Amino acid sequence: MPDQSNNTPDDTDTANSTDATTEELVMAPVEAEAGFLDDRDPEDYPSTLRITSNAEQTHRQDALDRLDRWQAGEEIPHVVNFQNPSDLRALLTDRRVELLRSIMAERPDSIRQLAKRLDRDVKSIHDDLQVLADYDIVHFEQAGRAKRPFVPYDTIEVSLEISTPRPADDTAPA
Repeated sequence: MPDQSNNTPDDTDTANSTDATTEELVMAPVEAEAGFLDDRDPEDYPSTLRITSNAEQTHRQDALDRLDRWQAGEEIPHVVNFQNPSDLRALLTDRRVELLRSIMAERPDSIRQLAKRLDRDVKSIHDDLQVLADYDIVHFEQAGRAKRPFVPYDTIEVSLEISTPRPADDTAPA
């Protein structure tokens, strides 16, 4: 489940995915139903999205630190965290990163225009956009019959933590 923090104190932990051949990422049902940022105007999003792969303890501490900063009135980044680095890699494929860069560089008028710009078929672009939208990375606005994808962030930071495991990390919860 990704952490959907964005100037709000909501906090969640990890995301799951299947292997890279199916490219399906799965959110926990409670998170999918919650729609953490559904009522927020994209104009009000923070300028930074942080996508991380941190251990549960590090992620929880970071969430508490963000909560303190949010309560102090600071702008905090929107955070999507994956405990498993392979889930982060499944989300941010080379093609999806190319897609994000293209959208952020010049907002397309439609999904079809974006597909043409990237020399990819419309269905694959649509599928990638939907995955990114599921994690609140890409948004859409209706422009007549076309959907215009956009990224409401100025910056997307990606962070991967690799650390020496502690004995407590190796034990399964009871």
